[in-house]
Amino acid sequence: MTDAASPAADLLVTAFTPTTDRGRALRTYGVVAALARHRPVDVLYKRFGATHPSEQYAQLTGVRLHEIAASKGVGRALVYARGRLAGVPRGEARGFSPELATAALKAARLPGRGRVIADGPTAAALLAGRGIGFIYLAHNVESSLRPMLPRFRHKYGSEPMLRRFERGLLLAARECWMASRLDVGLARELAPQAQLRYVPNVVDVSAIRPPNGRVTAPRALFLADYNYTPNLNALRFLVEQVMPRVWVSLPEAELLLAGHNLELSPETDSRVRPLGFVEQVRDAYALARCVVVPLLEGGGSPLKFVEALAHGLPVIATGRAAAGLDVVDGIHYRRAEGPEAFAQALIDVLGAGAKEIGWRGRQLAERAYSIEALAAILQPQRGGA
Repeated sequence: MTDAASPAADLLVTAFTPTTDRGRALRTYGVVAALARHRPVDVLYKRFGATHPSEQYAQLTGVRLHEIAASKGVGRALVYARGRLAGVPRGEARGFSPELATAALKAARLPGRGRVIADGPTAAALLAGRGIGFIYLAHNVESSLRPMLPRFRHKYGSEPMLRRFERGLLLAARECWMASRLDVGLARELAPQAQLRYVPNVVDVSAIRPPNGRVTAPRALFLADYNYTPNLNALRFLVEQVMPRVWVSLPEAELLLAGHNLELSPETDSRVRPLGFVEQVRDAYALARCVVVPLLEGGGSPLKFVEALAHGLPVIATGRAAAGLDVVDGIHYRRAEGPEAFAQALIDVLGAGAKEIGWRGRQLAERAYSIEALAAILQPQRGGA
């Protein structure tokens, strides 16, 4: 670990390889990029989820990546056992690494160190109770999200256990950066004394060139990680309830599906087109006339919603999907609840377009959900913190 330079470098500790291929990873990248607008950032990580960091990190000025080799021997078993005894759920404790913990503590205590940010609950649990004043970068209010995911009880025990664990993290951190105002409210209910701050999900809006509007074919795009239960239920809602209604009025309409873990039944209508994982998401956006975010459950602020706004495409979404964002129905997106309303919104937008909504959505993304906007929020206070 290189000693902190002047001005003091911030430190972000994460239990994942830094990438940009998923919503969680994009939130981390956005925060690192925003922090780096002010001073250097050291990113301390262990390899998990990907073999190599995404190339976007190499393009960030002042960001230094430090991979910590994690063992799988007795040391890891011991730190896992200690975590479990301290109330850390299995799903988080399995990400513990004694090497990462040791390196993080050493790096955090370097003279002149700036802010120390724990990326997600695993990193926060590693730093909690170690005498380090750290910021908890929350991706969700875990106790409101995890119970709806597969194998919840195996990974997290019970809802009361998860709430106790999360409450402890919120109170242990000197400040908690929440992804939406909705999450701020949920976290406040869980831990009223916690220091909470709204730090929205952002994307690199300046690097996104909106489509030129040439797409007139009636294609709607849904991007998601289909291993996430709310996204899978949203997909079923689209395929089974919405699109059959759309096809009655607009038989040539197509639904494009992009993202990880996509599996479709062989009987799925051929007008539902699986793109799978797309290396360059702009290629998927370039095929579509609008984007759909039909979440019926879940929380936070979907990064794919923010990304769609940045691409300047009109978005059709449920109120649930929009709840964590400062968007206004009819101005920045088209709200639709239920299969009939969602189908009608798709028919309207795919048929006639909605360039004004797409344009205003792009403006909002520049103003509120860009790296520049987040950098203004995260400007260091006097004294270095």
